Amino acid sequence: MRVTRETLIRIAKETAQERMYNNPDLIAAYLTGSLLTENPFLGGITDIDLVFVHTEVPAKRREIIRLHGDFHIDVTYRAREEYVPPRELRNHPWLGYEIYDPLLIKEKILFFDYVQAAVRAGFEFHEPIYILARCRNLLNHGRRIWLDLWEEEPAQIGPNEIARYLKSVHHILNSIAELSGPPLSERRVLLDFPARAEKIGRPGFSAGLLGLIGGNGVDQAALKSWLPVWQEAFLAAAQIPAVDKRIHSARLAYYLKAFEEILESDTPNAVLWPLLRTWTLSSQVLPTSETAAWKEACTQLALLGEDFDTRMEGLDHIIDDIEEILDKKSRENGVSSEGSFIP
Repeated sequence: MRVTRETLIRIAKETAQERMYNNPDLIAAYLTGSLLTENPFLGGITDIDLVFVHTEVPAKRREIIRLHGDFHIDVTYRAREEYVPPRELRNHPWLGYEIYDPLLIKEKILFFDYVQAAVRAGFEFHEPIYILARCRNLLNHGRRIWLDLWEEEPAQIGPNEIARYLKSVHHILNSIAELSGPPLSERRVLLDFPARAEKIGRPGFSAGLLGLIGGNGVDQAALKSWLPVWQEAFLAAAQIPAVDKRIHSARLAYYLKAFEEILESDTPNAVLWPLLRTWTLSSQVLPTSETAAWKEACTQLALLGEDFDTRMEGLDHIIDDIEEILDKKSRENGVSSEGSFIP
């Protein structure tokens, strides 16, 4: 059966309406993510990102629902209290964009319009004061993780530390990306970041980002050779309850087919971000005996041992560069470094 964007949106609506009918605590449902774009498919696959809002704190925060074929629904569960006060969401780098322009499917009470109106009011969401606040929130979060990692001994660097390092990098790269748009989606980070860096006149950031994860020292052949061992680790980790929810057997094709398409493109190294991040998340829960291939890849990427300090120093330099960029934009727009207007 041919699956189109319209087909998946219809499935999203049917799923949300069924859930809301059977769950009195569920007060709103909306669609976000790649299906709201003109071309959501990568490798012929995309997912359905649904958000369910509950009156109380939900028992679980995320759920993957397998669909026919290679598609799945990625459900995020939120509590109503997360949207209070709604005006503060303008400063939130993730939830702010999520509520700014999703597709509302259904609500039982007057909730969505009120929250969205507060976020959008007077087009203020895209005013420099709020853009810079979101960027600084991301940069500060990334910096805190980076500072914590400095306390780690090089010999102790393993999957947990690399996962934290990648989380830091993710926040920091999005602190640049959000100067001109929403945060970057996981599979498309290295595909879309160059255009964001160009928009602020700093194309060199793309090579710098790739260098932070060792992408300048690995070729297409090596990346292709990692796919079988990555897949083995992914499927093994997906059987372990403690694994990150992104590592789910229903999401294997979502990643693998995207990897295969990227590897045959003009920018094969763009596969490294989602490949390394999901492989690291898988390795966090696997026994050491099953992470040898991951360790070998990270060694080739110069991410382990003494090389890790070099990567941390590189990240330090990029943090300083971004801080200078945000300070300059704050001065140009009359905004203080704390996010308020300069009188």
